[in-house]
Amino acid sequence: MGRAGILVSLTALLIGCGAGTGGPPDATTSSDAASNGPAPAAAPSPAHLPTTPPPTSTTTETVQPTLEAATTMTPTPFVVTSPAFADGGPIPAEYTCRGQDVSPQLDWSGVPVGTAALVLFVDDPDGRDWVHWSVLDLPPTSVGVTRAVPADADPPQQGRNDFGKVGYGGPCPPSGSHHYRFTVSALAAPLGLPGHPDGRAVRAALATTTVLATVTLVGTFRH
Repeated sequence: MGRAGILVSLTALLIGCGAGTGGPPDATTSSDAASNGPAPAAAPSPAHLPTTPPPTSTTTETVQPTLEAATTMTPTPFVVTSPAFADGGPIPAEYTCRGQDVSPQLDWSGVPVGTAALVLFVDDPDGRDWVHWSVLDLPPTSVGVTRAVPADADPPQQGRNDFGKVGYGGPCPPSGSHHYRFTVSALAAPLGLPGHPDGRAVRAALATTTVLATVTLVGTFRH
């Protein structure tokens, strides 16, 4: 080989070595990316985000039973009883003209809300509604009357019975068996009658006032 051929071969060799030292473009890009640190992590998809259930309200659970309890509550019934005799039963002789002729004990409960006064009225429907006793304008907080209320008691205010006397006059039928009604009326306002009114006046006053409720205990007596 002559001198000119040797120079050509060396030149080609040098050109090939220079190209090899530059490296491929992709290698340079990868190196630069590595020098800048790891790529940031991708944001989680909304489908993988943890979910927190909404707070459960207990308002309905605590209020509803209370409302149900209130709607199921019933008022105490208005009743009148006596330890002396049962409703529909015979009245013992001591409370009649054949005995001591004293008034029996009466007890009541469940007086309606709004009651301003109570009136006790005793009559005999089998004896032309004969009036045996009236007790007027008792306070709504009263729970009954005691046994043997005297005619001159003050209080309570007592009316005049159909025997012409103030206070109680017991059963005294001329014959046969009679029924005696012990009726307690709850009034929106007191009757306000003066003195010792008779049965007719008490009945008239009851007919023109507001009666909230009435209860009746019935006893029987045969002369």
